[in-house]
Amino acid sequence: MKHPVDVHVGKRVRHRRWMVGMTQQQLGEAVGIKFQQIQKYETGMNRVSASRLWDIATVMSVPISFFFEGLDGAAVEGAKKTTAQGDLLADKEAQELVRSYYAIPENQRRRLFDLARVLSDAA
Repeated sequence: MKHPVDVHVGKRVRHRRWMVGMTQQQLGEAVGIKFQQIQKYETGMNRVSASRLWDIATVMSVPISFFFEGLDGAAVEGAKKTTAQGDLLADKEAQELVRSYYAIPENQRRRLFDLARVLSDAA
């Protein structure tokens, strides 16, 4: 049975890898393992060791704590559901939207954000 923490960490690895535009093959090569192992980490089937998580964090330019963000006590206590944020990060459309959003120049991005806020308030 998958442990909720392993699933959460795996989702965060997948999310960050996707956000930096890296394939499983590229990440695997960068940390010295096969892409199949990256797949197993991302699904939570295999637990990521501390040293391997350090390597992954270094390659993807994030602190180790990034992989634990959004993890709450309920998940540690055996809750099988992820947080709403975790579910959102699993949605391909949401990931594409976030990637596209951050590709927009900052001044235009701020205006788009304000527009989205106004539209969501009107809904």
